[in-house]
Amino acid sequence: MSMDTADRPVALVTGSTSGIGEAVARRFAADGMRVVVHSRRSAAAGRALAEELGGTYLRADLEVEDEARGLMEAALDRYGRLDVLVNNAGISRPIPHADLAAATPADWRRLLEVNLIAPWVLCTAALPALRTAPGGGSIVNITSHAGVRPKGSSVPYAASKAALNHVTLLLAAALGPDVRVNAVAPGLVDTPMTKDWAGVHDLWRERAPMRRPARPEDVADLVASVVGSAYLTGEVIVLDGGLHLT
Repeated sequence: MSMDTADRPVALVTGSTSGIGEAVARRFAADGMRVVVHSRRSAAAGRALAEELGGTYLRADLEVEDEARGLMEAALDRYGRLDVLVNNAGISRPIPHADLAAATPADWRRLLEVNLIAPWVLCTAALPALRTAPGGGSIVNITSHAGVRPKGSSVPYAASKAALNHVTLLLAAALGPDVRVNAVAPGLVDTPMTKDWAGVHDLWRERAPMRRPARPEDVADLVASVVGSAYLTGEVIVLDGGLHLT
């Protein structure tokens, strides 16, 4: 590894073999970062993407605390530093909001485990490295507009994202000036996961001022801007094409 390569920042992007996470990983690599690609499954896709980007692929089930901490340890063992953590990995569970019985305690536990507790574990594991990052470390949590407005695929999902938004603010207050913490809260994003959500796509095309859902690259552009803004911390930035205005 040349000295120039060794000086390049390192970013870990969870859930980065498709959709938003892949777009963020590609953007970071284009911006000159070394990228750790992660997934729970999709190992072949992860290895291929990491090879394409000149980065590293690591597999971990973030529901398992030891694996989440092991992911961070492996990234640090590989590169010896961490400058950026993007908590993108998450899950959804479509449940009608009025069907309270369908939102079981098991659903609540799993959504909170993946969408809230796993990012917390990764933040705490990354903190020593982020504190010593040249120019300061940066955490970006990918949340959802459902954590800001009473929307989303289910009440437990929306609550998990609202909680992560609030944790973002609390961490920003606690960790400055060494580490900046922000959240990007997209609305509908055109990804493989949402391709069958015809009614939701129609809503964005008809009511959002931008007349379309976001593309993964739109989210990646904003994440890159947040990471590159040395004074920005404690913000939850909604990226929904203006739908919140209607």
